[in-house]
Amino acid sequence: MKIAIAQINPVIGDFKYNFDRITDFADKAKSLSCDLVVFSEMVISGYPPRDLLEKSDFVDANLACLNKLIASVRGIGIVCGFVDKNPDVMGNFLYNSAVLFEDGKKLYQVYKRLLPTYDVFDESRYFEPGPDAVSYSYKGRRLGLTICEDAWNDKDIFKKRIYSTDPVASMIQNGADLLINISASPFHVGKKEFKWNMLGSAAKKYNVPLVYANQVGGNDSVLFDGTSTAFDPHGNIVARACDFEEDIVVFDSDALKGDVHAIAGSDTESILKGLIMGTRDYVTKCGFSKAVMGSSGGIDSALTAYIATMALGPENVLTVFMPSRYTSQDNYEDTEQLAKNLGTEYRQIPIDSMFKEFLRFLSPEFEESRPGITEQNIQARIRATILMGLSNRHGSLLLSTGNKSEVAVGYCTLYGDMSGALSVISDVPKTVVYEISRFINREKEYIPTRIIEKPPSAELKPDQADQDDLPPYEILDAILKGYVEDFKSAGELVKMGFDSRLVADIISRITRNEYKRYQAPPGLKVTSKAFGYGRRYPLAQRYRREG
Repeated sequence: MKIAIAQINPVIGDFKYNFDRITDFADKAKSLSCDLVVFSEMVISGYPPRDLLEKSDFVDANLACLNKLIASVRGIGIVCGFVDKNPDVMGNFLYNSAVLFEDGKKLYQVYKRLLPTYDVFDESRYFEPGPDAVSYSYKGRRLGLTICEDAWNDKDIFKKRIYSTDPVASMIQNGADLLINISASPFHVGKKEFKWNMLGSAAKKYNVPLVYANQVGGNDSVLFDGTSTAFDPHGNIVARACDFEEDIVVFDSDALKGDVHAIAGSDTESILKGLIMGTRDYVTKCGFSKAVMGSSGGIDSALTAYIATMALGPENVLTVFMPSRYTSQDNYEDTEQLAKNLGTEYRQIPIDSMFKEFLRFLSPEFEESRPGITEQNIQARIRATILMGLSNRHGSLLLSTGNKSEVAVGYCTLYGDMSGALSVISDVPKTVVYEISRFINREKEYIPTRIIEKPPSAELKPDQADQDDLPPYEILDAILKGYVEDFKSAGELVKMGFDSRLVADIISRITRNEYKRYQAPPGLKVTSKAFGYGRRYPLAQRYRREG
């Protein structure tokens, strides 16, 4: 059997668009002489629709779209995900479902059994766990169809299992000789390799081929890398779609061969491709085409400008340089050169006169000769007001440029540089910002070298440098990864060799600044634990025992 794996980028709730993409890819699969085409989890509605699932008309529209597909597509079998209603009087109202249909007939349907409720997932809020499912005989094979998390409970892979059943093992026991898993599995660094090992191990363990179809695209903070894959019974990858863009690959389940498309060659490249895709999707799925952002002469805004340019095209990006009395001459030159290198529109709007007027109106509480943190924040908020004005005037989304290291410890200004519709690199540690910027410049200087090499500074007071207020970023980022992503305690971090007072200070800053991050724009998730709705801490709390 020739199986097409179709990874498409659905738009949540745009059922006409999703219908058209599904039918387009079904036609491509037919042109490739395929017997079956497999789409991703909840492809009809787009994933994750979150509380749209509480609207009955949304669920009805998804079912109407499915019925239209069943009636419209001929000459090929289709596996796809959708939302079904739970007819029972007990339990949640919905099922996360998958269906096989062909030539106007629904042949086989299963319900997702394992519902994740960690990190960005909250499926038990909406769905009822499905009952045991059986395999299905189709074109000489017995298909074992599972949905995403259903494949994440193998006792040989997970030492600590959070579910009592293993749907993949159940399908095998029920006679399946071809496993299909449809997914909407979000991207983060290091996850791809884990999935390959997990899915390849299942194929080898049960001595059957396995087809994995994953969603691609960005939906709010969550990025989906695609990288849909087929494994032979030895666990080898024999077909693979590309990453971070729509694609279709063909897998022959008899010959155990297929198309293998190129993907990113490093974590650095994967993050960059994901950020470009996520920025493009966020802007365009929200109904916009243009972006505006502040350009300071620093590496964070330079990287954000590059990402925006690659995502939207240089003609759709405006970079704005807003110098003050504290701005170095280098930054006048570097911001203009960056705009020339990228081809973006560039404007220079000095803020010093506005800053003086603010201080005059606020006198005598504020003394111009003794600028403190309050005066620094006023400058950042003046810049935000200018950028929001340009955003409103031109119908452009404002992009925020803060990195994860700064956002974690509150080294940013609420209603100032944190303002925006999307925080592009807020899950990218500062050290990784440098890695990505050097990667970008490997063949051509997009980001002026001096921007990469100069000491980072907010330039809100005389001779300011980030390292006056923060430890070296190599140390800060290592502590942040241990504490935020790896859930290590202060005591464990100290045992790793970090200074106890520094660890206590950083943890205190993270805790104190939870309220800032709560009000920040959404950011694109690229690590295993990002600040955002996948990390939920109370704002008003007094827990301080971190040892």
